[in-house]
Amino acid sequence: MLLLLRHIPFLKAVFLHSCTAFGGPQAHYGMMQRTFVQQRKDLTNEELLDLNSFCNILPGASSTQILTLIGYKRGGVLLATLTLIIWILPACFLMTLLSFLLEYFKAPDAHQKIFTFIQPMAIGFLLYAAFTAFQLLQKNTITQVMVILVTIVVFLLFKFPWIFPLVILLSGIITNLSSKRIPQKETKLQKIRWSNIWLFASIFLVSGIISELARKRNWDSTVRKPINLFENTYRMGSLVFGGGQVLIPMMESQFSERLERKGFEKNNPNAIKIKQEDFYTGAGIVRAIPGPVFSIAAFTGGMALSEEGRVRQVFGSIIGAVAIFLPSALLVLFFFPIWSNVKKYAVVYRALEGINAAVVGIMIGSSIYMLQDISITDGNTVSYLNLGTMVGTFLLLGFTRIPAPFVVLFCLLLGLLF
Repeated sequence: MLLLLRHIPFLKAVFLHSCTAFGGPQAHYGMMQRTFVQQRKDLTNEELLDLNSFCNILPGASSTQILTLIGYKRGGVLLATLTLIIWILPACFLMTLLSFLLEYFKAPDAHQKIFTFIQPMAIGFLLYAAFTAFQLLQKNTITQVMVILVTIVVFLLFKFPWIFPLVILLSGIITNLSSKRIPQKETKLQKIRWSNIWLFASIFLVSGIISELARKRNWDSTVRKPINLFENTYRMGSLVFGGGQVLIPMMESQFSERLERKGFEKNNPNAIKIKQEDFYTGAGIVRAIPGPVFSIAAFTGGMALSEEGRVRQVFGSIIGAVAIFLPSALLVLFFFPIWSNVKKYAVVYRALEGINAAVVGIMIGSSIYMLQDISITDGNTVSYLNLGTMVGTFLLLGFTRIPAPFVVLFCLLLGLLF
């Protein structure tokens, strides 16, 4: 307990971050850099870039995994767990609440005005993060060329989720083609413990088997739905690459789109069903609240059991939230010690040059792609304000000590005024 007391200021910073982290994972990295690197100095820019590179290789919620690892580096598994809970709690609470108050949020533009300038703000955060990370790269021709190439590839293929892990892995391979710059030195081999990963795999397999039994034997819906909900959501959290922009279409296909298929409802009366209109409302709201986009699972979980009473609806939201974030946490906490170990070898160290270059390219390419969704060249007031918000965010982060949450609040107020 005494050890946790000294981490209270860190946990307070995590909570404040969770309440103001608008803009999706693209902006979260820049906000973490501002809060946990520059202001609190919990880790260095190099360490944050390394965590970002590592988490982009894994499936799951990358910004959640990065923040969890910051807690892990400070205070081990216990602090990492508390960090994860505090980070996801506000967003999951809001999405659970939405499942109860859905009708109030269906009016068009009811919740949009205040978030008008969140997108250009997110681009400003992302560009600042890319600018800072670029300064940390090894200054050689291959990494600089890779940043340019990855930027172009990500911009052109942004909609394809496989592009992110693919360019990261290829970049790591390319910088390993030559061993002359960073030769292997004598390194004492350390035993790697792989046994922990069995927990992740066991949950995956056991939940899949029980869920399939419940479906084939048509168990009562009060038993089958929670089991199917956990298995469906855990599977998606285990396999999704590309973050929330990929998770949302997967969930739509699983819970809504298949209801339109002829004969599906007749043959599967106890299957989880969420109306497509309701799902679209949840998918829109989750992008407008602070915190991880993966918190949409709290909404889908609540909606999945909404016809079985309010207590079970809350239970459904808890199942959804736990199932979507659990695989991300297990993967990152089990593999990070292994990653830290194997980084000592030249082959991995050389790969990191390319991986870090790829991550910077992904940031820049994502920023350019996101620019397509906002007006900056139309010559009207909104265009000037969008451009001003984007540039202003970058400058505030680079040349002032204003905390990231205040930058976010300013952009929300700007949306109310205009």
